Amino acid sequence: MTIKELIDAGKTAIGIEFGSTRIKAVMVDEAGKPIAEGGHTWENQYENGVWTYSLEMIWDGLADAYAKLLEDVREKYDTVIKTTGAIGFSAMMHGYMAFDARGNLLVPFRTWRNTITGAAAAELTQEFSFNIPQRWSIAHLHQAILNKEAHVKDIDFITTLAGYIHWQLTGEKVLGVGDASGMFPIDSKTRDYNTEFVKRYDELIADRGFGWKLLDILPKVLCAGEAAGTLTAEGAAKLDQSGNLVAGIPLCPPEGDAGTGMVATNSVAVRTGNVSAGTSIFAMVVMEQALKDVHEEIDVVTTPVGDDVAMVHCNNCTSDINAWAGVFRGFAEAIGAPVDTDKLYTTLFQAALSGSPDCGGLMGFNYFSGEPVTGFTEGRPVFMRETGADFTFANFMRLHLFSAVSTLKVGLDILLKEEAVKVDKLYGHGGFFKTKEVGQRILSAATGGPVTVMETAGEGGAWGIAVLALYMAQAGGESLSDYLNHQIFAGEEGSTVQATPEEIAGFDTFMKKFHAALTVEQAAVDAL
Repeated sequence: MTIKELIDAGKTAIGIEFGSTRIKAVMVDEAGKPIAEGGHTWENQYENGVWTYSLEMIWDGLADAYAKLLEDVREKYDTVIKTTGAIGFSAMMHGYMAFDARGNLLVPFRTWRNTITGAAAAELTQEFSFNIPQRWSIAHLHQAILNKEAHVKDIDFITTLAGYIHWQLTGEKVLGVGDASGMFPIDSKTRDYNTEFVKRYDELIADRGFGWKLLDILPKVLCAGEAAGTLTAEGAAKLDQSGNLVAGIPLCPPEGDAGTGMVATNSVAVRTGNVSAGTSIFAMVVMEQALKDVHEEIDVVTTPVGDDVAMVHCNNCTSDINAWAGVFRGFAEAIGAPVDTDKLYTTLFQAALSGSPDCGGLMGFNYFSGEPVTGFTEGRPVFMRETGADFTFANFMRLHLFSAVSTLKVGLDILLKEEAVKVDKLYGHGGFFKTKEVGQRILSAATGGPVTVMETAGEGGAWGIAVLALYMAQAGGESLSDYLNHQIFAGEEGSTVQATPEEIAGFDTFMKKFHAALTVEQAAVDAL
């Protein structure tokens, strides 16, 4: 069949992911190959001390991304999308969306980026002897209780962004296990919420007099491959404002961006790991056994099938690089030599490779927002240098690439050195790795081991959730790992980069100064 015939026959799948700065829609064929895409750019808003996106932004963005997908299909294949084999939605994990019994949003969406739940996270971590990070949904809920917020008594349902969109389009209050693991701890044996922790939480808030218990308000947990409902007529109209899309299309469980990143890099098997590096940066390693100790720097989440994953999540990665790129773009325009975006970033990143292994006495922090791994509830981007530093363009760019992964290294050192978690393969994906070799080499210097980027890594989470939709439609009992190996990634090896001993030693030297300079970052937060 031609691609047009595949589209007309509905032998495709569609994945849509809501990232921090971009909503992306991808259509794939039966083998998982991308055949069309669309996108919408958006930005979170900081309102009344909360990072948020409005419901209007969510629905306008979804409709626009899908409309762009339709436009791409029309231009490439001269047809329209009326149906598809399966659809999947994914989004930024964590955060807090609370609704009353009539489906009204009770407070503005509180995203993962907020660091306003410190007291709740600390209390729950102690209560469970299990790390509950500030961005988790249960931390947001409990902080609202500690704050005595009036809306809590009216809660009928809480969910994540992906869970919300799925609910509105299908009527099903469900969530993929990977996304659910960022709401409340999951028991990897049952692939469901940890019943002991649920019991403890209900006992903890029993004297508050709420008319609900925890399981009453959480979404039902589903694993990859399970059916998660079908598109309603109302949902089809919300998604496709052209009116061509039919109801009844099956949807896979909605997932978080961590899970779709694992799928996009084929790192769902034990002893594999991946690093997703864009606006935020996080590393995930699928573990053979549970961690020995509780570490505030490390979350335990799951793969889309419920296996335990150690996750180091940092709020800040490329935002400061993007800001400096804007400065260099402005300079280029001022001297009458404007440069396109791809060339600008490629030039900046490649320059970093010729810098000194330890950045030559330059130091900086990319903290646009708080960074719990190093104990910051707020951030201020800072650049500084020693008096006798080798202040060159190459070292300047190397410093900013180091800064983008240095907080991640703090958590990874705990995971790989203190906990001795084994990683056979580490994959990279996201904008940080777009320029060939550079991001890989910097991350390899930070971790000490090889870093692989697959040819498909640039497709990102929207492609990952499209593959999960395909898996639900096609797998027939095959494990997700086997399905990815046999059907999606068969024969693909990717490119692997290993940092030199000098580069690894240079990063270690940089990190010693990084830890000492954290007092400067704190002073910047206090003073500015």
